[in-house]
Amino acid sequence: MESSGLDYGPISVHDKMHAMGLDPVPSTASLARIFREAGLARLEPRKKPRSAWRRFVYPAPNACWQLDATEYVLTGGRKCVIFQLIDDHSRYAVASHVASSETAADAITVFDKAVAAHGVPQRLLSDNGIALNPSRRGHLGRLVVHVMALGTEPITGKPYKPTTQGKNERFHQTLFRYLDKQPLATDLDELQTQVDAFDHIYNTERGHQGLPGRITPLAAWEATVKAEAPRPAQERLVPHQSPRTRPAPVPVPVPLDLPDDTHVRKLSSVGAFMLDKVFYMVGARHGFHQVLVTTHGDEPGGKITITDLQGEVLIEHTRPAPGVTYVGNGRPRGPQQHRPASPKS
Repeated sequence: MESSGLDYGPISVHDKMHAMGLDPVPSTASLARIFREAGLARLEPRKKPRSAWRRFVYPAPNACWQLDATEYVLTGGRKCVIFQLIDDHSRYAVASHVASSETAADAITVFDKAVAAHGVPQRLLSDNGIALNPSRRGHLGRLVVHVMALGTEPITGKPYKPTTQGKNERFHQTLFRYLDKQPLATDLDELQTQVDAFDHIYNTERGHQGLPGRITPLAAWEATVKAEAPRPAQERLVPHQSPRTRPAPVPVPVPLDLPDDTHVRKLSSVGAFMLDKVFYMVGARHGFHQVLVTTHGDEPGGKITITDLQGEVLIEHTRPAPGVTYVGNGRPRGPQQHRPASPKS
């Protein structure tokens, strides 16, 4: 098993012997003793016992996916990135994607690949990287806008707390052990083939020690009904309104013959629009609405007025200094004290 790059500790060997139909199978304690006597065991005196572990697990597949990217190398020392996307509940590898660098476009590619195969998740957990979820840095990211349009809630761990994405970090280690035993890939396509082969083994053949009964991720994925897919943002109710009290939308025609300094813009799922490479926030409850944007000067300090199609002012912004890419609406970002925070947000 060592030459294959797969796990070969006492637990993995015990499960593999069972799968092969060998009888009797030594206990994991006996195998551990045999490995120590043969000098094959790696001593880890500072490692906590399994009884000390406390894990948070979402209750069903598609309740939350974890996305992370890790660096790898091709022949000649050329660097590349592997995006790995796993289901939190089952540890199932829903998609992987090899790219030349960590970009938002490639993050969207791996997310869309998983959605096409397995449906839309309720949440997407990632780190605070520029390509994944830079919300804590003060501006929206392409991936955040993309997943929210599908109804998925993007959440992140706290800065400098990689343990929040611990399941994905552990997944990277398992992948590296496998790839290090394979011929070094010469290009992205060859590495993608190796990663796809690993995902198949990981999902269907390798019992996962973090799952009850050490079943495979595929078995855990199929054992529980998937979480209900979220509704796209435009179908959601305004907060604190029930279906009975929400007023029916009244179509408003787009004004004609607008002045040269006024333009019609459609807000994103989170109620923002882009102007001259800067995101301006209006408000989430206006997501996907059409608004009128009136500009008063193109220099920093110039006023930008946003109204609805009937002319009611929604918010006014001031053009920021060069280099700023996000202008908020002055309201607190993230969950408020009077509302329960989302898990891991």
